[in-house]
Amino acid sequence: MVHVVYCDKTGKKGERELDKILNGQKTMIIRGAAGRKIPHSRVFKDEILYFMEKGSAKISAKARVTYVENFVKLSDDEIISTLDKNQKQLCLTEKQKIHGHKKCLCLVAFDDVEKIEPLDFDHQGNMDDWLIIDKIEDVVVGSSIPYNYEKSKLK
Repeated sequence: MVHVVYCDKTGKKGERELDKILNGQKTMIIRGAAGRKIPHSRVFKDEILYFMEKGSAKISAKARVTYVENFVKLSDDEIISTLDKNQKQLCLTEKQKIHGHKKCLCLVAFDDVEKIEPLDFDHQGNMDDWLIIDKIEDVVVGSSIPYNYEKSKLK
């Protein structure tokens, strides 16, 4: 599977999430929710992540998943410990730490980051901030297909 990941564009100039990924400072993405939400338990080693900045219509980087860790029913102390333990790779701002303080967490480490020729993203109204698809062309203008969450269901 291939994953399209929206990156936060918040932060001071030069501190945007995608910038941190491209310069090698950030090597892990986090997604959290009250329950098991996409991509929890649906992303695996050696799959490809494509990154785009929220609000843009361009997919501009990709990487390879090296490690995934899924957590459920974490206590407040366990959440804080997990975030602290992985902060060097996550590079979370204080605001992101608060936003990431969820009982179900999915941590996705990656390497082989590369900037790519920007691809025009075909946004459809039913898309979340993490998409699971067969191939990147499925969400690129000119070759996209109607998106549904069939690939995102837990097996």
